[in-house]
Amino acid sequence: MLGTARTKKILEKADLQIKPNEVMEAGARLYIPVSVAESRISRRFDTIPSGTLYPNADEIQYLQRLVMYKDSAVIVLNKPPKLPVKGNLPVHNSMDALAAAALSYDYDEGPKLVHRLDTESSGLLLMGRTKESVAHLQWLFSDINKTNSSSKAWNDACKATYQRYWALVIGSPKEKEGLICAPLSKVLLDDGKTERVILARNSGLEAFQEAVTEYRVLGPTINGCSWIELRPHTSRKHQVRVHCAEALGTPIVGDYKYGWFVHQRWKQMPRVDIEPTTGRPYKLRRPEGLDVQKGSVLSKVPLLHLHCRELVLPNIAKFQEFLDQKSEAPQPVLSSKSHMLRFVAPMPSHMKISWNLMSSYLI
Repeated sequence: MLGTARTKKILEKADLQIKPNEVMEAGARLYIPVSVAESRISRRFDTIPSGTLYPNADEIQYLQRLVMYKDSAVIVLNKPPKLPVKGNLPVHNSMDALAAAALSYDYDEGPKLVHRLDTESSGLLLMGRTKESVAHLQWLFSDINKTNSSSKAWNDACKATYQRYWALVIGSPKEKEGLICAPLSKVLLDDGKTERVILARNSGLEAFQEAVTEYRVLGPTINGCSWIELRPHTSRKHQVRVHCAEALGTPIVGDYKYGWFVHQRWKQMPRVDIEPTTGRPYKLRRPEGLDVQKGSVLSKVPLLHLHCRELVLPNIAKFQEFLDQKSEAPQPVLSSKSHMLRFVAPMPSHMKISWNLMSSYLI
């Protein structure tokens, strides 16, 4: 019960507000909009960037369906295109925001990003589940000089770590395989806001970062396009896209930021290429009932055809005890199968359609 008749009278008002100079009397009840139980639940969402909305049940279930692998140290997802990885306003729900709410499972906190993919790209995305695993993975994917540890198995696993991308590019590189060593610089466009990554001019007057990408052409040029495999040896923003567009001269299909002018010419001058062994032209076959307007190579505005397809890394969960101890600790005894993890992610639907169209030609 309320302490006084005066307090009762105040509570009868529709909108009750307590003024700073008003003194509460003993026995008075104070009603607040958020209960203690609700505040406990909200603690799970503290890592969501301010300005984003809480994920709903459908979004949480959707993200959980993307999980390809989970252990005590890491979570691996197959990211779809158009889903942003890092949340910045006015982005609503990004991968890190959703993961904080949906992928904590039996842990107090959700997983943290270890590396990023562009919003338009797709494929394997790695997240660490603990502070220790996040630190080890960030070190693993960094470009710092890695000192040898006392564990030969760990050293070998680190050296065997790599990522492989598949991309559909306009044109075909002059060489069927090679190593691109082209440093990158960041510049601001005339609007003073938009950032663009370009090849460094080697003038010595601008800041640049070393960038190395290994590539291999996967097949012949069909209808002016080629499938290539890319293995970045460094982790730079838009590295693969810029190396394809500027170093090789073959921008990725759907990359309008770094290949707009080539896209215009390619759209205006489609061509059918000649099969080298028979001398006959390739003829694309369009399977019946196939909807090519889903961002494929035959749609009017194709989506970005860049997919992180393969990821190989050390089994952090197996190495965790050794990594968290001092160097004189006994080395773990691991089999060759248990100390490495390998993942291969299927391509998104628009790239599958393009792959099927270009690999199902008739001669």
